[in-house]
Amino acid sequence: MADVTTQDGAEIESAMWRLYRDFFDMAEKKRRWSIRDDIPWAEVNSNLRPEVTDVVESFTAVELYLPDYTSKILPMVRASRGRAWFYANWGYEESKHSLALGDWLLRSGTRTDEQMADLEGKVFAGEWNLPHDSALGMLVYAMVQELATGLNYRNLRRRVMECGGDPALSKLLLYVSVDEQAHYGFFRDCVRLYLKYDTAATLEQMRRVMNNFAMPAISDFADGQQRVARIKALDIFNEDIYYREVYLPVLATLGVSRAEMRNRLPSRKSAVEVV
Repeated sequence: MADVTTQDGAEIESAMWRLYRDFFDMAEKKRRWSIRDDIPWAEVNSNLRPEVTDVVESFTAVELYLPDYTSKILPMVRASRGRAWFYANWGYEESKHSLALGDWLLRSGTRTDEQMADLEGKVFAGEWNLPHDSALGMLVYAMVQELATGLNYRNLRRRVMECGGDPALSKLLLYVSVDEQAHYGFFRDCVRLYLKYDTAATLEQMRRVMNNFAMPAISDFADGQQRVARIKALDIFNEDIYYREVYLPVLATLGVSRAEMRNRLPSRKSAVEVV
């Protein structure tokens, strides 16, 4: 938690719990979807360009780190009911994303059960750790990461449509990108709370996180650099997209000026090495 007064901390937690309840109620009413029933699996296209399929596999790999994401963050936010309950819900939704992407790879025939098992083995051989050591820093990181992830899926969906189309994958990516946008909205509103109650500490964490941002990466994979290169080649995510569609919009929606960020540009090297 940021260095705020006891009263301010209680007000933040109360507001954060209301944000979570609003998030949950909206999800129950409008966003829940079924992998089995809501994706037109009979319309899978098994002939998409291989580089598109490779990117789907890379995104699937990142989603497979879910046990690390949840197990590392929950102890840090355990005292915050709003954030802890949110992460429980978040874990459910992210597990659905992982299942759906993996199902598409198998149903399309572009990957076998053996290849998927090999991918899982590579992921579980390593371990993801929190990129920041404070709950406030991780809150800012999550806000930025969820917006960037949503853009990744949105742009991949566009590439799929340009490469011959796949109604099943297109619908899947639409559901996932909408979920990610909703996650971003929750974290954005939480960061806005901290800007109100502890502006200096929140701005400092924004500088630390956003000027040196990197999403969960696959650089430890033997072919990690090639995977990143495919994402860039398809114009799904790169340093310019991060700056134009993540960094600047976040500042605008939070009412933070570039001067308050000390006019330090994001680290473009780190922003590229993402999936």
